[in-house]
Amino acid sequence: MRNLYIILALFIATVSCKGNEKKIGDSLSVHAEQLKSKLKRYEVQSGIIKYKLTINGSVMGSEIVGGGSESLYFKDWGNLELVEEKSTRTTNTDIFGKKNTDIATTHSMYKLNNGESYHVDFNKQQIFLRRDMAMELNKTFANGNVHKTGKSMLEGMGGKLIGTENFLGYNCEVWDIHGAKQLMYKGVVLKLEMTMMGIRTVKEAIDAKFNISLKDSNFNLPDFPIIKEEGFMDNEEYEDEIENMDAKMLMLSKMSFEEWKKMALGDKENEEMQKMSDQELHQTYEMMQKVIKMKMQKK
Repeated sequence: MRNLYIILALFIATVSCKGNEKKIGDSLSVHAEQLKSKLKRYEVQSGIIKYKLTINGSVMGSEIVGGGSESLYFKDWGNLELVEEKSTRTTNTDIFGKKNTDIATTHSMYKLNNGESYHVDFNKQQIFLRRDMAMELNKTFANGNVHKTGKSMLEGMGGKLIGTENFLGYNCEVWDIHGAKQLMYKGVVLKLEMTMMGIRTVKEAIDAKFNISLKDSNFNLPDFPIIKEEGFMDNEEYEDEIENMDAKMLMLSKMSFEEWKKMALGDKENEEMQKMSDQELHQTYEMMQKVIKMKMQKK
């Protein structure tokens, strides 16, 4: 579902008049506890998944190889989740007989706790706290079931359900999203294969257990200082934004692609959008219109 979350985050960036991350929803302060209890990011209550990561390929005369591991822990249908990745990537170049080897090591950790996300920077030994915008938007549009809504959005992005496959003993849905093959069990990705610019990346589970009891220690973060990022807002600030949200969404629903593109690319701080191709921008625009239509139909 990661592609879905990126699209949702970009959607929020375009509806926010200030360019910061804002909440879209109806009366968070009144219904927050109900939303927390209803929201299901996955169709399974808890799980521990261990992944193997591999990467290989060549691009512009460089050979790239790498690999690593990833661990996923979640409970409460995904409202509480922790992901840790450790990987190494080696790039070998040979230009006019001059050889060079570059080794990059990554250690990342991410925790989601009922709408608040924690990103650990092991180099700076700091933890950055922000609102998880995809989760906040899901509370509004998914009607409690992110997996069901996510399927519709994947299809809107050009994804196709092409069959089922048994993987690690689980009957998985097989999705094709612009050449990327994704195996999902009840909303949880168990295998992902994709090739971009000659680089093949594979993430596959080597062990997966569901509906099990997890310890609190599975969700512990390092003892680093926590820093609230710009745009982290309390409920009162969110309510101020919500008042004008419907009008903003109506305005966006009437925008042509070219009008929206000009506005979206005007936000120079949005690095993800600045890197997108025209085709990807089209897909984001179409996805945004689908999300707005979904919201309006619920009124």
